[in-house]
Amino acid sequence: MSGTALASPGASSPRPPGGAAPGLASSLRARVRAEVEAAVALRHELHADPEPSGSEHATAARVAAALGAPQAPAVAGTGRLIRIGRDGGPCVALRAELDALPITEQTGVPWASRSPVMHACGHDVHLAALAAVGRAARAADDAGELPVPVLAVLQPREEAIPSGARDLVASGALAAHAPAAVIAVHLQHQLPAGTVAAAAGTVNAATDDFELTVEGVGGHAGYPQLAADPVVALCQAVLALQQIVSRRADPTHAVVVSVGMLRAGHAANVIPPTATARGTLRVLDEADRPALHRAVREIVAHTCLAYGCRGAVTIDQGEPALVNDAALAEASWPWLREAGFTVDASFRSCGADDFSYYTRDVPALMLFLGTGGPVTLHHPSFLPPDEMVGQVADALLAGYLGALDLLAAGGAAGRA
Repeated sequence: MSGTALASPGASSPRPPGGAAPGLASSLRARVRAEVEAAVALRHELHADPEPSGSEHATAARVAAALGAPQAPAVAGTGRLIRIGRDGGPCVALRAELDALPITEQTGVPWASRSPVMHACGHDVHLAALAAVGRAARAADDAGELPVPVLAVLQPREEAIPSGARDLVASGALAAHAPAAVIAVHLQHQLPAGTVAAAAGTVNAATDDFELTVEGVGGHAGYPQLAADPVVALCQAVLALQQIVSRRADPTHAVVVSVGMLRAGHAANVIPPTATARGTLRVLDEADRPALHRAVREIVAHTCLAYGCRGAVTIDQGEPALVNDAALAEASWPWLREAGFTVDASFRSCGADDFSYYTRDVPALMLFLGTGGPVTLHHPSFLPPDEMVGQVADALLAGYLGALDLLAAGGAAGRA
């Protein structure tokens, strides 16, 4: 992928000169505010009619229509790329996710999901906010006030494999627009309301899924001595895997080994011949990935042998670590503060997001916006207030303005 280099503005001035012309920021902010009411209504529509990963046809159509591009062609399956502003030259891409999760909603609001699928990760808020910023950018462009085009990235399949971001990047469709930067905002329950995390460097983990299969010898539960019980071996292997974090990993490095699914047998009085488990592996430092994979395989194989069983592990490599561009992160800070946010420059987590695929080739920035409160992402009662639509829009705009500043400081040097 190619784009335009973003040069660091340096530490001598609180805001890089030239990117956002006098009055541009306040004008864009006012235009965004004027779009928030309609964006909230769009959020309610999206929330009531969510679609799972890979099936986001109506969702993409609704948001594309709100952005004034109902005929935008599909990319990477159900995705859309909608350019606002002149053709040719660099743009700043703003990304939001189309898909929902297979969760039955328990919020009780009139606009709750009507199906066993739910926007429990804030994607409805992200999409509505992107619609507000995109419509504001279109109005600014019509008035001749948009200095660099906005590319609205409506991305499919963030919550599932195959990754929508990976496929979108691989398609070449994004590169054809010469993005100089890619910006995204994600709600984050671990941060207080009014705080935006905009750390430089690695902010989300590389993640892999694994499946553990144990083969034993089945038999009658009343005669366990005649069988090789894979259930016992599986349970012991799951427990043994926990020592990777405490004894096999550098304690200064973040490593996660979590098992979320166990499956074995169909009757209480039958020892089954096989048992399986599925889980996730996560690291913030990608260099820790190979050793983690080796440790999982070794522990499973040897633990199962101790119980007369055979254990095998299949690992499906997922997203790379999400690395924020340092210059872009720093350039966003003054604009975030001007919008009224508290900036957190240190927050990182072992969450994962396929936004990381964009960070490999283009300066990219993931901003985490705090929701506060006790309800976590992916919970059936997760329901950010409507005011978060305007806040996400303000954060997206801050990222766009920071990218403008860096473009002005860095000129138009090519980026390989």
